[in-house]
Amino acid sequence: MHVGMADPDVFDRLVAEAMASLPDEIRERMDNVVVTVADWPTCAELTRAGVPAGASLFGLYEGVPLTQRTSNYGLVPPDKITLFRGPLLTYFRDPDVLREQIRRTIIHEVAHHFGMSEAQIHRLGY
Repeated sequence: MHVGMADPDVFDRLVAEAMASLPDEIRERMDNVVVTVADWPTCAELTRAGVPAGASLFGLYEGVPLTQRTSNYGLVPPDKITLFRGPLLTYFRDPDVLREQIRRTIIHEVAHHFGMSEAQIHRLGY
């Protein structure tokens, strides 16, 4: 692994670059969602994501997808997209591959924000 990629500031910049690379139409339609970085997923996050024991989790969307929001949606905490630095750095050691995987993970989790299922996202190649 490139030593600089493990630096949290460098990793955060890669996440910011990936977010900025999304089409304007997508970023403009994202509503009440925050993107964060954590070192590793917790046991509770792995369970909520349905990740089997021994498997890895690169990102997680938690919230109410745009397609499920009703007129009663309001005064709620932001939806949250979390990228997990530890698994990403472990599995993607080449800086260019890591950069691309961060972008792919963000696209995957943003798709959940827009109401897409795992099956729909995988059909799109993410």
